Amino acid sequence: MLLGTLELPNGIPAKDVFRRVLAALRPDAFQSCFVSWLESLRQAACEEGAVSQPVFAVDGKTNRRSHDRKRGLGALHAVSLWASELGLSLGQVACEEKSNEITAIPELLRLVDLQGAIITIDAMGTQKAIAQQIVEGGADYVLAVKGNQESLETAIADTFLAETEDDFASGKVRKHETTETAHGRTTTRTYYQMPAPRNLVDSAAWAGLRTIGMVIAVCLRDGKETVEIRRYISSLGMGVRRFARAVRGHWGVENSCHWILDVVYREDDSRIRDRLARENFAWLDRFTLSLLKQHPSKDSIAMKRRSCGWSDDFLMEVLTGKAT
Repeated sequence: MLLGTLELPNGIPAKDVFRRVLAALRPDAFQSCFVSWLESLRQAACEEGAVSQPVFAVDGKTNRRSHDRKRGLGALHAVSLWASELGLSLGQVACEEKSNEITAIPELLRLVDLQGAIITIDAMGTQKAIAQQIVEGGADYVLAVKGNQESLETAIADTFLAETEDDFASGKVRKHETTETAHGRTTTRTYYQMPAPRNLVDSAAWAGLRTIGMVIAVCLRDGKETVEIRRYISSLGMGVRRFARAVRGHWGVENSCHWILDVVYREDDSRIRDRLARENFAWLDRFTLSLLKQHPSKDSIAMKRRSCGWSDDFLMEVLTGKAT
């Protein structure tokens, strides 16, 4: 198949050639080669799914066995941007450990055209400079607020508590509720959204801040009930269903991306320990996952991967996006 597709005057390269190339390429330069390809996939996916404002989830994942103690190399932790509704990985930046995500996220956002998207980030990335960068990039943000912004989290909690105690008499709060039953548990999520109060802590320092949100998730499993509360700041205008879609889109990165990389690609079992090769290979995992998700077949990702190995025609369909 390679000989029929590419000019290979020296024959088909051995696996050691691929290893040496991946160990020599700069990851940022390697990723830049995929920009136009990904942009075409993004446009096609948006048109097919009629998504006017896609949700881009920024999240980190650790390849647990990629460490090398003898060389003092820690496990690879990569922060990537996943377009949840489109099934596309649009960029990746590596850092040595999770605590370095704050510096990796701005680099990642510079790699991608953010125009018209909603960027969602966990609490670690809830930083004023990152919010400013997102707004300047022409996007909106939905940022989780936890202990790293303690005073802000407390202010949001108190604001919604006051509205609750007053039975939402002010009319400012919008509410949306969903119920899902799967994997032996029933989860009810209640989404609340309201305009950000003018006296909210440091409100002027958060670029484009317009609304605050809260999600209460009640999970019932085996007769036991658990409750989780999450709070958010956002540059989105009022529209609680859009806020709910952004929050759910961020949580979806675990199932639609990270779980597949762990279980189907077995990424955590990888023992690639060269600093550049492991980052480049992690990017190839995400890129090929994006290609497989664009293929219209209803088969699982695992079956699509097998089919690529069984059939050159199917492989070319996945690579080109066109039936042969």
